[in-house]
Amino acid sequence: MSKIVILGAGLGGMIAAFETRKTLGKKHQVAIISETDYYQFQPSNPWVLVGWRDRKDITLDLAKPMKKKGIELIVGRAEKVDPAGKCVHMPDGSKVDYDYLIIATGPELAFDEIEGLGPQGHTQSVCHIDHAVKGASNFETFCDNPGPVVIGATQGASCFGPAYETAMIIETELRKRKIRDRVPMTFITPEPYIGHLGLDGVGDTKSLLESEMRDRHIKWITNARIVRVEADKVVAEELNEDGSVKQTHEIASNYTMLMPPFRGVPAVRDVEGLSNPRGFIITDEHQQNPTWPEIFGIGVCIAIPPVGKTPVPVGVPKTGFMIESMVEATARNIKQLIEGEKPTHRATWNAVCLADFGDGGVAFIAQPQIPPRNVNWSASGGWVHLAKAGFEKYFLHKLRTGQSETFYENVALSLLKTHKLKGVESE
Repeated sequence: MSKIVILGAGLGGMIAAFETRKTLGKKHQVAIISETDYYQFQPSNPWVLVGWRDRKDITLDLAKPMKKKGIELIVGRAEKVDPAGKCVHMPDGSKVDYDYLIIATGPELAFDEIEGLGPQGHTQSVCHIDHAVKGASNFETFCDNPGPVVIGATQGASCFGPAYETAMIIETELRKRKIRDRVPMTFITPEPYIGHLGLDGVGDTKSLLESEMRDRHIKWITNARIVRVEADKVVAEELNEDGSVKQTHEIASNYTMLMPPFRGVPAVRDVEGLSNPRGFIITDEHQQNPTWPEIFGIGVCIAIPPVGKTPVPVGVPKTGFMIESMVEATARNIKQLIEGEKPTHRATWNAVCLADFGDGGVAFIAQPQIPPRNVNWSASGGWVHLAKAGFEKYFLHKLRTGQSETFYENVALSLLKTHKLKGVESE
């Protein structure tokens, strides 16, 4: 009997726990280490920010579904991964032993790398439910005395969809409250162009997102490097293609949300052979760490090189569909290792995204996520908003009931069928 431990209970960790149990059966132990006793559906945090959802709508207690699937739930923050000892050390001095470890921690939010950034500084965040709830309270205060708004992402960020969603959702809510005319809005991003998304665009995302910005009277600054954030303004440098400073902007802002830089969590940083200098997990084509073959990495915590050189560092996002394929490959590869075989399964790294804009949205499919691609498609419309709301309910229901299935693949296939995209197969 082998013991498989999943470190992290976010999107990747949750579906990894279910998929590993499903793939290996009940004769092996499966445990998951989570900092909290609840799961949060992070894609809905921009809705929390404007009061369209609250905490109870997008969180679920982990105990019941884990117990139902026979998965041990360990609540606590991991202190350090010890590959040589094949264990995870916990702050109370205890340790969790493993035969195989799946690291699915997500990132640490590096607010400290930029002066004034983060909920303890002068910016809001949609990266955690606690941040979004605080941001919602601050948004209500802002609406009582509206002024300029800045939304976007910082250098080193590798998740841009939530920034676009937050800008559009706030803009929609301001119109609903009939105060949009009192709120100048600016979108600021390290991307070399609007709609780059860390993927060099998907389909016509450049034109689609620029058009949305123009229609909503949102100004933008690209190739932007945040210098600091103050209570009433954002200071940013706009760079030329050669990396030199083109212009320094001081943008007035009474309400600011910026996606922060990401880095690996302390439990895996500075572990020789396990992580890179930023603390992201080094993996091969089988999601396996080359130095420590008992360890696998999935999701936002793994190291993926950028799709190309840009004046300001732009990370590669790890979308839900991509993470799901990593999970499936990892579970099957661990099964092969247990059976004395070499791992052969590889993640497809396809991407499907539903970006909600409050009263519309943009959807895209990239197959594979990193170009060149077999499928490079995007579309927009009010149906995207409805589709994302439907997926939220579907996904949370499946997790609450402990059901394991390919959530994102089902969404992708539905989009492909609806829009009659040819030559695309589920992998």
